[in-house]
Amino acid sequence: MPARSIVDAAQWAGTDAEARAIVAAGFQQRIVRGEDLREVLDRMPRLRRRKLILGVATDAAGGAHSLAELDFLGLVRRAGLPEPIRQMIRRDASGRRRYLDAYFEEWRVHVEIDGGQHLDPRAAWADMRRQNDLWVEGDRVLRFPSWALRAHPAEVIAQLRAALRRAGWPG
Repeated sequence: MPARSIVDAAQWAGTDAEARAIVAAGFQQRIVRGEDLREVLDRMPRLRRRKLILGVATDAAGGAHSLAELDFLGLVRRAGLPEPIRQMIRRDASGRRRYLDAYFEEWRVHVEIDGGQHLDPRAAWADMRRQNDLWVEGDRVLRFPSWALRAHPAEVIAQLRAALRRAGWPG
């Protein structure tokens, strides 16, 4: 059972960060679903890191599939900002399905969290094309490298708050 294996690996991980990464990876790789993990957790009420695993599973099932996306969601919540839709599906100009990391729908503000793979020139160009499509449609797009969420969280939140306010969020 993949769900039980993920729960076991998360409770045996050396650190909470490792446990979060294990659970997030299970969702990112589409190995497990939220209800699968909840079933396992319901059968194991005295599980080590139960609350942490449940919290990560809940956020991951809601669309935060990487540690950086989970970190971003935590920043948004602590700052008292509205909660975004995560992994929103949209069609690009050629009709392909694309997933947006975080979307504040009412204000048409997108946030993309970029890991190291986005530094490759081909990936960067693909990101730029998708971002340009969003801008053409009238949406705002903010991009943050994953390391900035940890190294400069106040700047990330300040830019996000400014974009939301400019887009009409009363704050």
